[in-house]
This record gives sequence, structure tokens and C-alpha cells, in this order.
Amino acid sequence: MGSIRARTDNGKLFIDFRIGKQRCREQTLLDDTASNRKKLQKLADQIDFEIQSGTFDYLRYFPSSKRAEQFASGRVVPERTLVAAAVAQVLPVAPQSPMPVPVSMPTFKDFAETWYRETEVSWRKSHQRTIRDILDRRLIPEFGEKVVGQITKADIMAFRSTLAKVPGRKSSTLKAKSINAIMTPLRQILNEAADRFEFNTPYRNIKPLKVQKGDIEPFTLEEVQKILGAVRADFANYYTVRFFTGMRTGEIDGLKWKYVDLKNRMILVRESIVAGEQDYTKTDGSQREIQMSGVVYDAFVAQAKVTQEKSEYVFCNRAGEPFDHNNITKRVW
Repeated sequence: MGSIRARTDNGKLFIDFRIGKQRCREQTLLDDTASNRKKLQKLADQIDFEIQSGTFDYLRYFPSSKRAEQFASGRVVPERTLVAAAVAQVLPVAPQSPMPVPVSMPTFKDFAETWYRETEVSWRKSHQRTIRDILDRRLIPEFGEKVVGQITKADIMAFRSTLAKVPGRKSSTLKAKSINAIMTPLRQILNEAADRFEFNTPYRNIKPLKVQKGDIEPFTLEEVQKILGAVRADFANYYTVRFFTGMRTGEIDGLKWKYVDLKNRMILVRESIVAGEQDYTKTDGSQREIQMSGVVYDAFVAQAKVTQEKSEYVFCNRAGEPFDHNNITKRVW
């Protein structure tokens, strides 16, 4: 039966096993820890099983070993196991040579779809659409046919480099923030695959790109007053609330009367509209209470006379439906 031992000179673990009367010892790069011994013992047990069943393939487990050719003749390619693949990557092999991949290890595309189905339940609908778009337009076209265990750090860095050359919507190329948003699900997918199939994630030590902070230039009070004096009368209340509360577009467009407490002069931010769909706010931290100032209170009182009886939404179109922010931006703002 194979055993796990440590070298006296460097403390690294090695596997000691026999094929017939031949004693074989194969070195690893693992330090002598309880966790590493447990991993290697699983591998040693699998090797023993395959030796006894006549399916052991020396070259598959130890491709760089001098003994591999000795046992190569008449060999039978075994069913590759997850345990073997998991430990094989830490054995001394040539740099950048692909690790043995188990038959059951999926391609990036297959595992990404599994990851998405399992994880989307925890996301808001807007985030589901964002991740779906990143998978379909960026990640799957690049990595889809590669087995997850064979994607290397070099592959990841090369992909990120190509993203830096992709034209952006408002700039010549994608900005660091956009690139990081694409790389985040890639990191999550590879880390989850590494955990499930027991290989070292290639995403280790890859840090996000630094995002340059932009300068914020808010309107002055004088500018706000000029805008409110010039805006269409039926949108004066809308922009008054926007300017003096700081509510996001989706929050104010999705604001319902049940979340407006005129008696206590409070706005309860609980929901948001994104791409025409009502959902929870962008983050849990976005759910908050806003105290109305005098000018905001007056705007709500005036707006109640217009929409409170015809719609559940504070600000709405003639049909009582929430505003389409793209239409508002182009036609009113």
C-alpha cells in the first residue's frame, strides 16, 4: 500500500508505492502538513487501486518521471479521477505544461452556465442581465471551449490586455472600471471551479486595475434654481425632488405613494425601476429613509393633487405608468 513520507533535506512530501516488486518514489512540491498528507494519501490510495485493477498509467500521474517510460509499454489509459488531477498539478512538471484533466471536468462554457443558474437567485434582475451580457459577449467567446482546469494565468492576463483595446461607449477604449466589471465574474467562476474540482485557481494574485477617480461638479444652488425656473411645469415637482434629495433615477421613477409619509415628512427608499422592471434597490445599503426639506415637502403636496388618485406611482405618465427615463432625458432634460 502506498505511503506518504517527507524528505529529510527539504521537508517536501513524496509518495512511496510499489508496482509488483518495483519500489517507486515520486517527489512533490508539497510541504509536510496534515492537509497535504491527506490530499496525497487520497492519490496514493487511487494509485494502489489502479495498480491492482491493471489500469494504472504511470505517465498520466507522473509525466516528468524517469520511471514513466519504464512502465509505458502495454499501458492502458485509465479513467482520470478528480483526486488525481487535483494533486497532479503540484507534482514537478515542465512549466506551462497542461495538467492531466479528468474526463468529467467541464469546459468553461458548461461550468459558467452551471455557476450562473446556481447563483442568479441571489442577484437582482438588473444584475442578472449584466452578468448574462458579460458571459455571452465576453467570457464564453474567449474561454468557452477550454476545460476549466487548463485555463492559465497567462490566458487571463492576455484576455484582460485585449479588453484594454476594446472601444468604449464614451471613450476611445474601455475604462478600468468596465474592465474590472468583466473580470469579476471570470474570477468568481474560476475560483468556484477550482474549489469544486480541486485545482489551484489561475486567478491567484491578479489584482483589479486601479480606477481613476473622476471630478464631481455638482450644480450650484443658483444653477438649480435656473433649471427649475425653466423646466416644463409638469416636471417641476419631479426635478425639485431629484435635486434636493439626491435620489437615483431608478429610485425616483419607481417611487410609490405608499413609501411617501407626508405626515412625518419622510421618504422611504425601498424599490427601484431598472429597464422598466420594478425591483429592490441597487444594494441593501441603498434602502434608507430621507427626511423631507420644506421645498421637497411642498413638491410632494403639489404632486399628490396630480397623481395620487390615478396611480400608485408618485411620478408617472398619463396612463399612470412610471416614467421611461430615456424618454425623459431626451425630451425634457
